[in-house]
Amino acid sequence: MQSRLSIVSVAGLMLICSTARSQLIPGSMDVHWNEGASDCATNSQPSIQVHQYNAQTFILRENPCATAEAPFVYLLIGSSKALLIDTGDVEDPKLMPLAQSVMSLLPTDGQLKMPLIVVHTHGHLDHRLGDSQFRAISNVEVIPTDLDHVRKYFGFSDWPNGLAQVDLGNRIIDVIPTPGHYASHVSYYDRETGLFFSGDFFLPGRLIIDDANADLASARRVADFIANRPVRYVLGGHIELDIDGGMLSLGSHYHPREHALQLTKQDLLALPAIVSSFNGFYSEHGVFVLYSQSRILLVLGIILVIVLAASIILMRRHLRRKPAYPLNQR
Repeated sequence: MQSRLSIVSVAGLMLICSTARSQLIPGSMDVHWNEGASDCATNSQPSIQVHQYNAQTFILRENPCATAEAPFVYLLIGSSKALLIDTGDVEDPKLMPLAQSVMSLLPTDGQLKMPLIVVHTHGHLDHRLGDSQFRAISNVEVIPTDLDHVRKYFGFSDWPNGLAQVDLGNRIIDVIPTPGHYASHVSYYDRETGLFFSGDFFLPGRLIIDDANADLASARRVADFIANRPVRYVLGGHIELDIDGGMLSLGSHYHPREHALQLTKQDLLALPAIVSSFNGFYSEHGVFVLYSQSRILLVLGIILVIVLAASIILMRRHLRRKPAYPLNQR
């Protein structure tokens, strides 16, 4: 009888712990992101849009008229410090007041703002050009995006294996290595909200893969990580789809009828199968387009060289066939 009671007690405790882990602090994704405009000269939308997911979580989006990349930036606030994920595609604070917007959202303790850590998903320019706006601000630390700095700051001793954590004070953010799109790419998981921040590793649109083997390993690593964890939404670095699943035009400053930013846990769990279907050059899997930008550029470069070489050969042949006339002949 005592043995049975012990088993019941343990089972009850496990159920309570499991329930506690699944109780996420909710938030709202009820937002219409500014679309930019077909004529940005007449666009009256602000250069940056701020959406409050909940009291301590903010999603910022740079307007498509300010940058065709229209990247997303995320601000997570704990009880002792805050974390900013990415800094967008515009360096000039007059054109994009990112630092001003972020600092205005931070709590103040006396005369000082809460300490802020600026991190990134990866080092492509459209995710770090805003870094310079923060470097001169006191109580702000900006972490560089190269692999050495990423490994050192987060404490990865066996990259890309292992996990790291950032403690914001009563709010733990897990850091997961996700190279493949970029050598030092990382994703972030917020235990408090169940939000998974995937950068350009996974988003509603084009999945640009620089290293296919690394990307597949990252997809499997992430799937294993989230398998037994609650995920409310997966939030990437851009939106590149319309609501019908069609691709938005590259370089366009007008994003009408955009797909929702948020993807689901099931979408992320399906990523290993999606990446497994990649042929190393260009593939389509459902609404996702996968391609190797470096390989496409290499092929285009080779084609250009061939075209130029062929043009030179044809020109030389033409010149050799052209009859020579005496100098005094008109």
